Amino acid sequence: MTARGLVAPLLVVVAAALLAPLPLVIDAYWQSLVINILMYVALATAWALFSGPTRYVSLATVAFFGLGAYTMAFLGETLPWQAVLAASAVLGALVASIVGLSTLRLSGVYFVVFTFGLAELVRQLVTWGEAKFGGTVGRFIFVDITQRDIYWLLLGLCVVIFLAGIWIGRSRLGWALRAIGEDETVARHSGVDATRAKVLVFVVSATFMTVVGAIMAPRWTYIDPTIAFNPIVSFQVLIMALLGGAGRLYGPLLGVIPLVLLFEVLSANFPNYFSILLGLVFLGVVYFVPDGVAGLIGGGRRTTKSAAKSAARRAHPAE
Repeated sequence: MTARGLVAPLLVVVAAALLAPLPLVIDAYWQSLVINILMYVALATAWALFSGPTRYVSLATVAFFGLGAYTMAFLGETLPWQAVLAASAVLGALVASIVGLSTLRLSGVYFVVFTFGLAELVRQLVTWGEAKFGGTVGRFIFVDITQRDIYWLLLGLCVVIFLAGIWIGRSRLGWALRAIGEDETVARHSGVDATRAKVLVFVVSATFMTVVGAIMAPRWTYIDPTIAFNPIVSFQVLIMALLGGAGRLYGPLLGVIPLVLLFEVLSANFPNYFSILLGLVFLGVVYFVPDGVAGLIGGGRRTTKSAAKSAARRAHPAE
């Protein structure tokens, strides 16, 4: 890697180092708010790793997030938290592999509907399993992790996600994903293994989401399926990524910070109308900022077949 290529990873590491001492100098309320921001930065950036370049809109975020939370609920008292995070990553990767191999041949509205249905299916299965075998729907989580620990774990995970995004974006895999997003038919005809590329990055994205759920679970102390698999999470992640600009790695960050602050105000002052206001925010983002804030800064991206062919050639150069 050239010196120029090291700039972006170095900036990520330096930013994390500057943010690391923050929970030592702010009170509990601000710690809670910053943890929310980091959670959504991790979720929205992980979502954009797959959905940004491919333009496959996924609403399955909360399915993997909830799986991670329940992994911590089941294993948190018997295993060290490091082992629980590893177990959640393995579970997320396994489920995402099965889902990806069976569904990523779908596209457009069919994929959107399936991913929304997947999240609801997982919630219902967990509810049934808990009532049938656990005798209760909810679970208490007693894990020796403080709010500061959660902050540092999320910050470290964000660093890993950004570094993974930088690597993917500069690799042939990244070019393959962009070719798929521009025109999947052209990409396939140019020699891109679209199914393999989509499944691989979908698994990476879902694994990060599952680990986020596992990290956040101890913060609640008590979880049930309505908390862990709340569909609002999937829609909030989608709105944040779209507002910031899912086509660029730093884009979701630009959407997360203002919307977390906005949702904090709305939920505190208009709790009975939060879903309605969330819908209005979503319509406003789609209508007024279709390419996101990052798109306004960097200009719109090309959507022509020639762009797809160019990306495909980089992803699968002629021998």
